[in-house]
Amino acid sequence: MTGCIHQPSRCGYPDATNTGVGDRTGLRRVPQDVTSGPGWTWDPRGWLEASKDGAVVEHLAVSGPIDVSGNNVIVRNNVILVSGETWGVALRHTANATISHNTIGAAGLTPRLLVGIKDIYGDATGTTVTGNDIAGTSTGIQMGSGVIRDNYIHDLGMVSGDHLNGITSNGSSQRLVIEHNTVLNPHDQTDAIGLFQDFGVEADRLITDNLLAGGGYTIYAGDNRRYGVTHDIQVTDNRISRLYFPSGGYYGPVTSFDSHGVGNIWSGNVWDEDLSPIP
Repeated sequence: MTGCIHQPSRCGYPDATNTGVGDRTGLRRVPQDVTSGPGWTWDPRGWLEASKDGAVVEHLAVSGPIDVSGNNVIVRNNVILVSGETWGVALRHTANATISHNTIGAAGLTPRLLVGIKDIYGDATGTTVTGNDIAGTSTGIQMGSGVIRDNYIHDLGMVSGDHLNGITSNGSSQRLVIEHNTVLNPHDQTDAIGLFQDFGVEADRLITDNLLAGGGYTIYAGDNRRYGVTHDIQVTDNRISRLYFPSGGYYGPVTSFDSHGVGNIWSGNVWDEDLSPIP
């Protein structure tokens, strides 16, 4: 099909119909109705702390961020409406966290939420982020390794000085898979998906089968040589739409891709409007 951007689920991509919390009836409010659960407690300073290994945080409407500091924690089917200079879900030195089918932020949220899901120290391992509906943030998901799949990131918000990112990594050579997400950034900066060498080389990334639009460049592919030459950056079978800008992003569909790097692949990427290849 062509023109998937106008109704992503028609083409099997994530949108509001198949991500986030589908049925909000029966959600318990935190802290109004409940202040603790299996492996988690509400901190009176204003956030939910999931500090126990194996904690399960589910079926809640949370009036604050969720901080995950235990291992093997599950955060699923929650509405997390929070704004300002914070995040919806924070990962702190965690292993094997699963963040699934949450609704985080909201379009038109004032002030915008800084980050929807953030690996605070960049050292979380084994993270799976799937099926979330994230809106009203300046950055949707920020993490260096793990799996980001089937998420709907849209209606990014901003205040002066923000860099807007749909999904972003700040440098790592641990495996990161960004697969089958819908990411819509209506602004003329920065990206829908961005790999940046802020803290280390970008390597071992798979960006595949995503539906993308907007940003300054729709994809930043990691090569600024600050920490070395990228390798094993695979950008394959993505759709980029001209919904916001004639070139996909304000400046173009992609930048900072090193076609000569070992294992780097750009293949099968097409314009959503007509399926013509993006060279």
